[in-house]
Amino acid sequence: MLESPSSPSPLISPSPLQERQAVASLSVLYAFRMLGLFMVLPVLALYSDSYSGSTATLMGLALGAYGCSQALLQIPFGMLSDKIGRKPVIALGLVIFALGSVVAAQADSVYELIFGRFLQGCGAIASALMALVSDLTSEEKRTKAMASIGASIGLSFSLALVLGPLLAAAGGMSLIFSTTAFLALFGLLILWRWVPSPKIQERRHREAGAVPELFWRTLKNRELLRLNFGIFVLHACLMASFLVLPTILEANLGFDRSEHWVIYLSLLLTAFVVMLPFIIVAEKRRQIKPIFLVAVALLMCVLFLQWALQAWFPYSSVWMLLAVFLFFVAFNLLEATLPSLVSKVAPAGSKGTAMGLYSTCQFLGAFLGGVAGGAVLQSFGAEAVYLLCAGLAFLWLLAAVAMRPPSFLSGVFISLDGCDLPAAASALRKVAGVHELVLIEEECAAYLKVDPREFDREAAAAIGC
Repeated sequence: MLESPSSPSPLISPSPLQERQAVASLSVLYAFRMLGLFMVLPVLALYSDSYSGSTATLMGLALGAYGCSQALLQIPFGMLSDKIGRKPVIALGLVIFALGSVVAAQADSVYELIFGRFLQGCGAIASALMALVSDLTSEEKRTKAMASIGASIGLSFSLALVLGPLLAAAGGMSLIFSTTAFLALFGLLILWRWVPSPKIQERRHREAGAVPELFWRTLKNRELLRLNFGIFVLHACLMASFLVLPTILEANLGFDRSEHWVIYLSLLLTAFVVMLPFIIVAEKRRQIKPIFLVAVALLMCVLFLQWALQAWFPYSSVWMLLAVFLFFVAFNLLEATLPSLVSKVAPAGSKGTAMGLYSTCQFLGAFLGGVAGGAVLQSFGAEAVYLLCAGLAFLWLLAAVAMRPPSFLSGVFISLDGCDLPAAASALRKVAGVHELVLIEEECAAYLKVDPREFDREAAAAIGC
């Protein structure tokens, strides 16, 4: 029996209608949550004087606080969903997220704001959501389902940069957080009414989520370390940059804060059009490493350019807008290619664990980027924030250059219940297209990494029991 490595085995194969319903509803649910987290990015620095006791350091902490709690709880929530079910954990996370939003909406001091943002991050449901997508989709549809989730994340980021300034202009930060709370509660309705409930076996595949005994082995993987450091740097730079960019647009370049959404919308749309061909070339023509390196180098150069502009030409609107546009191109390109690289590099049977550690590093980057960016801004000014980010990007480029070109292999799970395990494993290794095999005796299963262009699926299926 062949199955995707990223999910528990369904007792009953999901129908096409159930799959479409699951993917659509979970994509909306994921987008709502990310929208709520990111809408503060383009406006928090502009409204810092609304909170008593605010300093640049504390506002940086408020911006990144959700990343701290997300990093702490991301993997534990995923494991909890293995024990008590996906939907109860997702519902709990949405309630906590809504409570954090209410706290932030009522905040008058920066410390209340920090607590509200931290509480928002405690609704760490990303792992449970992705596992539920796997539970509710068949092997053939799962790649498209994950791509739909990824697209919803990218769309929510773009919408957040547009809606954030619009809502803040209409009702300040309180309206943004109140809208976020409403979206979380509406997400509960989506979860209850439209997300199907999976029917799954008690035994779950180790690639459906993080496996504690694989943490150390996965953490030591040199290629995965490069990618984890990369997502850490990318989100640290994002958070630190948005501590200074909104103020630069308003104070230096003369754009009224109510007009910022127009700038973000036009730059993001153009960046998406420019980025898309590179994504296609990276995947279809298997040029992901050179495209990836170009994107990291572009990110580094743009951050150095922004540092130079702030140091010597702080009022040059044309050059600054060009730099922001190129930043969006690099960021979106890297945000799209990094998960693909993790999937390709992760050893057979370790994808869930690798993605869990990857997400943890992503949220740690958001947290430390906000804290470090705020501290540097308070002590040394905006140009020093960009210099810090450019230095981090330079270190990332040095690490990425030594990366081995990834193999374009797919993961396959094969149930070996009732088989002679050593004999079945030996036979599977001889199947065309099999490059890597991990036999898990306690699961009576084998995890494969295969070349989809060469893999003999029928021969492998005949071996599985």
